[in-house]
Amino acid sequence: MASNSFGEIFRLTSFGESHGEALGGIIDGVPAGIEIDYNFIQTEMDRRRPGQSKIVTQRKESDTVQFLSGIFEGKTTGTSIGFIIVNENQKSRDYDHIKDIYRPSHADFTYDKKYGNRDYRGGGRSSARETVARVVAGAIAKLALNQIGVTIQAFVNQVGTIKVEKAYKQLDLSLTESNDVRCPDLKIAAKMEQLIKETRKKGDTIGGCVQCVITGTPIGLGEPVFDKLHADLGKAMLSINAVKGFEYGSGFAGVEMNGSEHNDVFNTDQSTQTNNSGGIQGGISNGEDIYFRVAFKPVATLMQKQQTINNTNQEVEMEGKGRHDACVVPRAVVIVEAMTAITLFDFYLRNKLARL
Repeated sequence: MASNSFGEIFRLTSFGESHGEALGGIIDGVPAGIEIDYNFIQTEMDRRRPGQSKIVTQRKESDTVQFLSGIFEGKTTGTSIGFIIVNENQKSRDYDHIKDIYRPSHADFTYDKKYGNRDYRGGGRSSARETVARVVAGAIAKLALNQIGVTIQAFVNQVGTIKVEKAYKQLDLSLTESNDVRCPDLKIAAKMEQLIKETRKKGDTIGGCVQCVITGTPIGLGEPVFDKLHADLGKAMLSINAVKGFEYGSGFAGVEMNGSEHNDVFNTDQSTQTNNSGGIQGGISNGEDIYFRVAFKPVATLMQKQQTINNTNQEVEMEGKGRHDACVVPRAVVIVEAMTAITLFDFYLRNKLARL
């Protein structure tokens, strides 16, 4: 299986399956001398881990990171960072009933046709559990970006039809972690949580959107043709399990505006009066806030009966078993931040090399 790596200079290669012994990764291109805050990294892992609240999957994993290389006396050495996260609470028998069955809207069918073999336990390599490695790499990228004044903040801004109508600058983003949904609008968060609970009771699932805001981005990150900053951010987001859409700046709403409304007029200090560009122009960061939204589909595993087929093309009936999210977006917030940090730090390092 190819394509297990992401990034050009700051590069993560991940490995492992949902029900294997462990997951992990190797991070190349990490500059020497970055101070590693282990507590911060574990806090990031805790934001992603299962079992953290009543509205997410109840699989119990500590998601403790074990670093194997690349760090000495609390600082990066400049060599590759190797790490693992041991799986502790696999219940593989929950998946015995789908050994020969293709679950609707899962990767079962496509994996089987592409490779002629698949790990049916929790989805194997296609499981969202693979994202633990991304969160580790993202946490290290965040620590590096913090040193140059870059902050990344994501939050849930929609679950089903319930959405935050306020612009992100009208919200107190420090409230994001104050509730299980991770929405900074507390009234809307309560409605979202209720919807997720009602959906779970019906054995169904629901989707939503995560919005991400980057502040303090240096001017000049990104390339003008194929490696546009927003293009790589889009690739990063669309590589996350269950993501169905990505829009930045004015996004699709921009098609309803005239150019005279949409253009971001400059101030004399080189800032802009509006930011419909979403902090990126010509594929290159302009110093304004970068903001974007990521759409997640409803989780494909339902706790209700569905018609499907097996690997001999017979029609069969199946029902999901085990521990699954009714809505993935609360746990996806930190994954969106992680992939953002990996992408941004990679472009920062690329820009430094371009100026040598």
